[in-house]
Parts: sequence; C-alpha cells; structure tokens
Amino acid sequence: MIDYLRQLDLVDSIGSYDPRDVVVLTDSGYDNKKIETAIANKGWHFIIALGKTRSVKSATLALTTPQSKQWCPIATFFRNHRWLKWQTIRITTNGTKRKRMEFRARDTIGYLRYVGQVQLVCSELRNRPEGRRKYFACNDMRVTARQIILGYRLRWAIELFHKTVKQHLGFEDVATHGFDAVMSHVHWVYCAYILLHLSPPGVSAEVKSLGDTQRQLQHVLANNEKRRVLQKLTQIGGVQRYKDELRQALAAA
Repeated sequence: MIDYLRQLDLVDSIGSYDPRDVVVLTDSGYDNKKIETAIANKGWHFIIALGKTRSVKSATLALTTPQSKQWCPIATFFRNHRWLKWQTIRITTNGTKRKRMEFRARDTIGYLRYVGQVQLVCSELRNRPEGRRKYFACNDMRVTARQIILGYRLRWAIELFHKTVKQHLGFEDVATHGFDAVMSHVHWVYCAYILLHLSPPGVSAEVKSLGDTQRQLQHVLANNEKRRVLQKLTQIGGVQRYKDELRQALAAA
C-alpha cells in the first residue's frame, strides 16, 4: 500500500491538478503512520478515522508538560480536554429518504504521533452513548470540524460502491496471486461499473440500480441476438448457414 501511494500519479487519471485539492478519506483500518506520512509527503490532505488507542498530544500543552506525559490515546486525550466546547453539526442525508442527522463535536489542534500537526476531532451522534464516538485527524489546518465530518461522511459512498461491485460485478472473485493481476481485475471491475452507469443503448436512463441495469442490458442483448437469428433465417440459404454456424460453435466448445 505504501509503495502504491508513493508511485501513484493522478495526472494519468485526472490530468494536471493541485496536490492541495486531493483529500484521502479512510476509516480506522488504515490508521497507520506510514500511510499517513506517505499521503502528507505527496502534498495531499487526509481525513482519517483514528483508533481509540492512537497516540496524540496537545499543541498548547507541549511546552508545559513533561515529554513522557505528553502523548496519550486519543480517547483519553478528549476525556482530559472536557473543557473544549461541544458544537452542534446538522447534516441532511442525500439518500432517497432524506433525513436530518445531528452530531456534536469537539476539535482542537494537536499532534499525531510520528506524523505531525493535525486537527483532532471527537464526534458523536447527539443523544447516543459515549461508546459510539469517533475520532478524526485531518492535516489541512484551514478547514472546520464541520467540513471534516462532512468530508468523512462522503466516504460512505465508497462503502456502497464496494457493496455494489461485490454483489454484481465479481469484485471479490479474484483467482490470481500476483499484485499486478489483482490490480488488473480491480480496474476491469471499475471499467464495467463506469460503463453500466453510462446508460447503455436500450437501457432506460431512469434505472438507478446496477442490478436492474444489468437485467435490462441482458434483455436487450438477448433481443438483439433473436433479431439477428430471425434475419439470417429469412435470407436465402439462411437456414443452412445458421446450421453451419451452430456446428462451428459446438466444435469450438
């Protein structure tokens, strides 16, 4: 993963860009100092959900606290910083059933161990127990806690995407061992996903579900094959030519 990030050249995919416009969104499974450092070294920004035990320290107490006591798990850090005020953040979801969600958040400037200065955010749904809290780190010092939470919520679309390609496009059906072959499989799945969302000919643009798109496309292709066969059978000598075609197909099988 580290090598992949270091070698990744987005110019090949999106053309010329400002590295400061790139934001990497990850869940706590990718909370790793080497990954975070690799992202920062490319001039990109990250919004990363942190594990509860990830070590952080305050930017304001670094000069007055002994070095050995500066670092602590982020869950402990925010328990020790109860004086930070909660702010209410209201969000409207983008699904078919639009609803309002309310969060409350605390944020401050701090340091992520082995990475550097970041914004630290503690967030939870209002009226929920403390165990549902999430902790975030963002290395863009210009944004607000609200923007960090909104940015992280965009990551949910990635989860839905992975669920879709696993169910319908064989994303998990990788029968290869080499990393390059796995990457090729992933790229083909992505290409199929993009093409299926371009409203293929004969498929209604109003169809939203990938499964429905696949079914409509299969129906269109089946009808096209029927029309081809009927056209061939109505031609002079068509019956014999179609028999020859079937024999060749059976022989090849």
